[in-house]
Amino acid sequence: MTQNIEITQELDVRGLNCPMPLVKSRKAVNALPVGGVLKVVATDRGSVKDFQAWAKTAKNIELVGQEEVQQDGQTLYIHYLKRTS
Repeated sequence: MTQNIEITQELDVRGLNCPMPLVKSRKAVNALPVGGVLKVVATDRGSVKDFQAWAKTAKNIELVGQEEVQQDGQTLYIHYLKRTS
Protein backbone atom coordinates (compact mmCIF):
# COMPACT_ATOMS: atom_id res chain seq x y z
CA MET A 1 0.00 0.00 0.00
CA THR A 2 2.66 2.53 0.98
CA GLN A 3 4.85 1.48 -1.95
CA ASN A 4 2.65 3.44 -4.38
CA ILE A 5 2.81 6.71 -2.46
CA GLU A 6 4.70 9.45 -4.28
CA ILE A 7 6.91 11.19 -1.71
CA THR A 8 7.40 14.96 -1.96
CA GLN A 9 9.76 15.32 1.00
CA GLU A 10 11.33 13.10 3.63
CA LEU A 11 11.94 14.06 7.25
CA ASP A 12 14.27 12.03 9.45
CA VAL A 13 13.49 12.45 13.15
CA ARG A 14 15.27 9.34 14.41
CA GLY A 15 16.40 9.67 18.00
CA LEU A 16 13.86 12.36 18.87
CA ASN A 17 11.14 11.73 21.42
CA CYS A 18 7.68 13.20 21.84
CA PRO A 19 6.77 15.91 21.00
CA MET A 20 9.67 16.71 18.67
CA PRO A 21 8.67 14.37 15.79
CA LEU A 22 5.29 16.14 15.68
CA VAL A 23 6.77 19.61 16.07
CA LYS A 24 9.21 19.10 13.20
CA SER A 25 6.56 17.40 11.04
CA ARG A 26 4.08 20.23 11.48
CA LYS A 27 6.69 22.70 10.29
CA ALA A 28 7.62 20.49 7.32
CA VAL A 29 3.99 19.92 6.30
CA ASN A 30 3.35 23.65 6.23
CA ALA A 31 6.20 24.04 3.74
CA LEU A 32 4.75 21.36 1.41
CA PRO A 33 2.59 22.24 -1.58
CA VAL A 34 -1.08 21.19 -1.30
CA GLY A 35 -1.23 17.54 -2.33
CA GLY A 36 2.38 16.93 -1.33
CA VAL A 37 3.31 13.95 0.82
CA LEU A 38 5.76 14.02 3.71
CA LYS A 39 7.48 10.80 4.73
CA VAL A 40 8.56 10.91 8.38
CA VAL A 41 11.04 8.36 9.72
CA ALA A 42 10.97 8.11 13.52
CA THR A 43 12.28 5.82 16.23
CA ASP A 44 9.80 6.94 18.90
CA ARG A 45 7.20 4.18 19.35
CA GLY A 46 4.72 6.75 20.65
CA SER A 47 4.83 8.55 17.33
CA VAL A 48 2.39 5.99 15.86
CA LYS A 49 -0.50 7.09 18.05
CA ASP A 50 0.67 10.72 18.08
CA PHE A 51 0.45 10.95 14.29
CA GLN A 52 -2.93 9.18 14.25
CA ALA A 53 -4.30 11.65 16.80
CA TRP A 54 -2.85 14.63 14.94
CA ALA A 55 -4.41 13.46 11.67
CA LYS A 56 -7.85 13.20 13.32
CA THR A 57 -7.74 16.77 14.62
CA ALA A 58 -5.75 18.63 11.97
CA LYS A 59 -7.65 20.21 9.12
CA ASN A 60 -4.81 20.36 6.62
CA ILE A 61 -3.37 16.83 6.66
CA GLU A 62 -4.34 13.25 5.93
CA LEU A 63 -2.41 10.28 7.32
CA VAL A 64 -2.16 8.15 4.17
CA GLY A 65 -0.03 5.39 5.63
CA GLN A 66 2.07 4.08 8.46
CA GLU A 67 4.51 1.22 8.59
CA GLU A 68 6.99 -0.33 10.95
CA VAL A 69 10.29 -1.65 9.59
CA GLN A 70 13.43 -3.15 11.07
CA GLN A 71 16.73 -1.63 10.01
CA ASP A 72 20.12 -2.41 11.52
CA GLY A 73 18.49 -3.86 14.63
CA GLN A 74 16.38 -0.76 15.15
CA THR A 75 12.63 -0.37 14.72
CA LEU A 76 11.63 2.53 12.49
CA TYR A 77 8.13 3.99 12.50
CA ILE A 78 7.35 5.54 9.14
CA HIS A 79 4.45 7.93 8.63
CA TYR A 80 3.10 9.34 5.37
CA LEU A 81 1.26 12.65 5.66
CA LYS A 82 -0.51 14.37 2.79
CA ARG A 83 -1.15 18.10 2.91
CA THR A 84 -4.78 18.61 1.94
CA SER A 85 -5.12 22.40 2.19
